[in-house]
Amino acid sequence: MENVGGITETDVSLNPGVTVLEGENATNRTSFLRSIMAALGSDRNALKADADEGLVELSVDGETYPRRFERTKRGIRRSGDPYLDDPTVAEHFAFLLETNPARRAVANGEDLRPVIMEPIDTTAIQAEITRKTARRSQLDEQLAELDRLRNRRPELTEQVTQLEADIEEKRDTLAGVRDEIAGTEADLSETKETKAALESAFEEVQSLRSELSSVTDRLAAERESRSAAREEQAEIEAELESVPESVRAEREELESRRSSLRAQKSTLETEVSELQNLIQFNEDRLDEEGTLGEFQAESGTVTDRLVEDGTVTCWTCGSQVERAQITETIERLRELRAEKLDQVTDLEDEIDTLSSEIAELESRADRRQNLKRELDSLTSEIETRTRSIEDLETRRDELEAEIEATEAEIEELEFAQNHEELLDLHQRANRLELEIEQLHGKRDDIETELAEIETELERQEELEAERETIAEELTELRTRVERIETEAVEEFNERMDEILELMDYSNIARIWIERREPESGDTAEFDLHVVRSDQQGRAFEDAVGHLSESEREVTGLVFALAGYLVHDVGETVPFMLLDSVEALDSDRIARLVSYFETHAPYLVIALLPEDARAVDNQYPRITEI
Repeated sequence: MENVGGITETDVSLNPGVTVLEGENATNRTSFLRSIMAALGSDRNALKADADEGLVELSVDGETYPRRFERTKRGIRRSGDPYLDDPTVAEHFAFLLETNPARRAVANGEDLRPVIMEPIDTTAIQAEITRKTARRSQLDEQLAELDRLRNRRPELTEQVTQLEADIEEKRDTLAGVRDEIAGTEADLSETKETKAALESAFEEVQSLRSELSSVTDRLAAERESRSAAREEQAEIEAELESVPESVRAEREELESRRSSLRAQKSTLETEVSELQNLIQFNEDRLDEEGTLGEFQAESGTVTDRLVEDGTVTCWTCGSQVERAQITETIERLRELRAEKLDQVTDLEDEIDTLSSEIAELESRADRRQNLKRELDSLTSEIETRTRSIEDLETRRDELEAEIEATEAEIEELEFAQNHEELLDLHQRANRLELEIEQLHGKRDDIETELAEIETELERQEELEAERETIAEELTELRTRVERIETEAVEEFNERMDEILELMDYSNIARIWIERREPESGDTAEFDLHVVRSDQQGRAFEDAVGHLSESEREVTGLVFALAGYLVHDVGETVPFMLLDSVEALDSDRIARLVSYFETHAPYLVIALLPEDARAVDNQYPRITEI
């Protein structure tokens, strides 16, 4: 460590387990803890007052994680490669200094739920729920379609059976007609040439009728397809009318507003960072050196120096002020920082809203382009099908004319009565052959549809398995927040019961959190309860505000420990740091350390000499930094 907090330069090795930083106030213990925090990824540290550059390096398991600090006109610039990419969880539940959010929330009587849920990205969870819900709906539709296909299968099978019966019946009829034709032809005495001409004419009519049937079917299919395309064309045209032709102006306006808000947010974040640096700098002076650095207020620049008797000497006028006044000033700076953080949050919400609106406009513009492409494609398809219909109608008319001419040619042949009868028989045979061919076509189409249904039904097990998985994932997502809340409450209540028994507070029966569903809204609330007992052993509920400073500090530390356990902080953060526990007496500090020791690979705690003497002598001690 170099030039951080009150530390000029030092190199310290820590062993797993508990390490005690023993010393009086203003001996750089807090600066040392903040330096560990900085190496882990936190920005809650300050440069030494007389230095422009600083450095912290942390070596763990053969890897080194450096953080560098440089004083600039805009504040402290930080660089390097910290241990954690995101220190948020650690700052809430592992860095348990006096300003720790979990400890402060309990001490100030704030809502505890936002603190315990801070690391959970509820927005991402909701987006995942939306995505999986949409997929589940798709699967439900596909499974419903499979049910429809399964229900249709018996009907189609019955149709195939009926068609095969019809085909067999018509084949029998055709065989009878052919027998009649053979008998009639045997009775004829015309020349071979006449008979050949007649047979050729019959074959021609049969061929023409077969082609006419095919053309008629194709014509019907083309007309149906064109009709469907026209309906889809009308739907797209109607949708196009509801989509604005251009959203460019509106999008540019929203993007301009978003850019402006981002600039405001950046300015506020810079101010928040500067305030945080100022607060940390002055806190370090109070805790380590006994000197309060410079801070900026609306009335001007005032620089105070703390002295050992608890007063402050103004560098400008030399007057004396109480340390409490400096503490109040720092508190006002904290309040100002909190106000600006609230403004940053509000701006982030506005920026998110504008981003959503911009995305919606872009989606609408993309949708319009897609609709126009679909409309162009449909228009082209309609034109193509119209030409095909015209060609088929022309061919149909040609075939009808050819059939009429061929039949007229047959009728004009001067055959005997037997020839007229033979003509009728051939025409009937032609019709039967055509009908059989059509029945075969229908049967083949239905069998193809049945085969496709079987293929689709084979996917049912896969779709049902996917739907079951998604349903389980949705349940897990929807209950994740509730589960974490419940686990946090259970962890706190269990740990608090153990700690109270360990600490032996004579008149506290229980301190516990109740997770309560609100009457309105979508988030639960955490209510902190205190149950005391009188000399007769009767229990009664007391106000949280009536807790002693020692009791509040213990409650805050246990709440932080509950978050540490629920969020599995120990799996990613090897250190738990403790400071500002002087409100507890020495014996209780020793009990607290032995309890917390079991939950963190490295537990580093800053203690006054009289408190350090109460903890286990086997713990390594660092007395000079």
